[in-house]
Formats: sequence, C-alpha cells, structure tokens
Amino acid sequence: MVDVRRLRLLRELAHRGTIAAVAQALAFTPSAVSQQLSALEREAGVPLLERTGRRVVLTPAGLSLVRHAEVVLDRLEQATAELAKSRQGLAGALRIGTFATAGRTMIPAALRTLALQHPGLEPMVLEIDPADVADALRAGELDVALINEYDFAADPAHRGLATAALCTEAMYLASAADSGHGPVERVESADTSAIADCREIPWITATRGTLCRQMTVRACEAAGFTPHARHEIDDFPTMLALVAAGQGVALVPELALTDLPPGIVLTRTPLHRRTKIAYRSGAAHHPAVSAITAALYSAVPTHLVRAR
Repeated sequence: MVDVRRLRLLRELAHRGTIAAVAQALAFTPSAVSQQLSALEREAGVPLLERTGRRVVLTPAGLSLVRHAEVVLDRLEQATAELAKSRQGLAGALRIGTFATAGRTMIPAALRTLALQHPGLEPMVLEIDPADVADALRAGELDVALINEYDFAADPAHRGLATAALCTEAMYLASAADSGHGPVERVESADTSAIADCREIPWITATRGTLCRQMTVRACEAAGFTPHARHEIDDFPTMLALVAAGQGVALVPELALTDLPPGIVLTRTPLHRRTKIAYRSGAAHHPAVSAITAALYSAVPTHLVRAR
C-alpha cells in the first residue's frame, strides 16, 4: 500500500525540483525527505528517482506516480470538503493570500461580509507574490489566494490547483502632465498608439521576473520597441509618485488608481489584468472556500468587469 503522505512529498519534488526545496517548504529535514522517498520506492517496488551526484530526477515510473498522486490528493480535498459540510457552522482559521492592490481594495470589504455571515471563521491575510501562491497552497500554508495575469503575460498553469475568475481591470499608461502639476487627467478612449508614442521616454517597470514587468516589456515590443527601464518598482503608489515627478511612464492596473498624486495623465490602453481566486484542486466546494469566494465576488468594485 502506497503511503499518501509520501505521495505528497513526491508530488512536491516534481513541482519544486530539489529535495532541499521540498524539505524547506514542508518543515522537514532533507534527510527525512530522502528517507520517506526511499520508503515510497520500496512500497512502489520500482525506482522512482534517479540520483546523479546531488541531483535527483524522477524516472518515468516516478512521473507516472505523480500523475496518480494529483488525482488522489484531489479526491482527498473533495472528501475533506464533504466532511466540512456535515459540521454545524463554519469555524476556525481561514488563510488567505493576496497581492497588494487587491489587499487594499477588495479584501477589507470581503472580510466585513465574511464576519457578518460566518462569525466563527478567523480569516488570516498574507500578502504574497502571485508567483509563490501555488507552492504555498500545495504546502497547506494558504487555503485560498488571489492571483493575477496580464495580457502578454499569462500565469502558467499550476498542477494541483484550481482557479475561478474574479474580475478584469483595464491597464492605464501613466505619464506626467506637461505642467508637472495640476489635477489628474484621464483619457478613457483606449488609445492604441499611446504606448508606441513613448518609445523615447524612460519607463518605470516592475522588478525583473514579475508578470507585470513581462507584460510591460512585451507590450512595448508589440508596439515596435524595447523599453528603457530607468526604475524598477513593485509598489504601484511609488511607481505613480515617480511618474508625477517626471521620472518616466508606467503601465498600471485600474485598482492602483487611488489617492493619485497631482500632475498625472492616465490614458486607458487595450491591455487588461485579470484576477482569479486560487485554491487546491478538489477544494472548490469546501464551505470555507465557498464562503470567502462569495465574499470576494461581492467585494469587486462596481466599475470593474466582474467574472460573474
């Protein structure tokens, strides 16, 4: 009989790539992970790993077992959800991951709704880069999380996770007004040439490796040029402050357009950012996941395109 806990370790090794990474994520020692995987090989009766020096690669049999593990762990999540439905009322911790703009604009309203409808739940919010969400959900560090993707920069599919669309927001080109001061000006005509017109202007982008940075670079390339990134900033309010100071132009999502500094021109572009709710595969009907999902849908600002 194959041990489910060891299947989970094998699945994580397939996703994370190294025994050290699995050990760090799941609070094991590397030697303990190695011992458990060796025990799993004995249970399976065939080699699951190929060891070359310090590197470990899954064999074809190991990869096949990982595919079965995904199905088994999905069914266990479904079983947990069904058991939770049989209990009276919702109670206990609910760990929610979010990115900054959603945490500022949607999460507070969702938590107010949750407190009114399910006072026994104890939501715990963690700000996390969407790129780290998959690992945190599979490791059990989060129960649900908000992730996003952009035109030109779709988030890669993550095995072991399921998602539900939440909302779509427009992307705006932020530039400094000619006078350098005055009220914020907004152009809502979805100007397709606005990005191309900024080929000679410095850009303020997100840091390397982020989807937002990838979106900006690819949008500029689609307009026929490679942007000169003068500043790399992940915080949108800081990015907009630099725009107002005449330091360059930037692409920012609609949810970031609050408490704007004076002297900015915002031009709507044809680009969009889409926000999704992510959770472990099989957990969609867990009552706590359903509760926060419903609360998040009710918290989407009315001016955004709701997913449902």
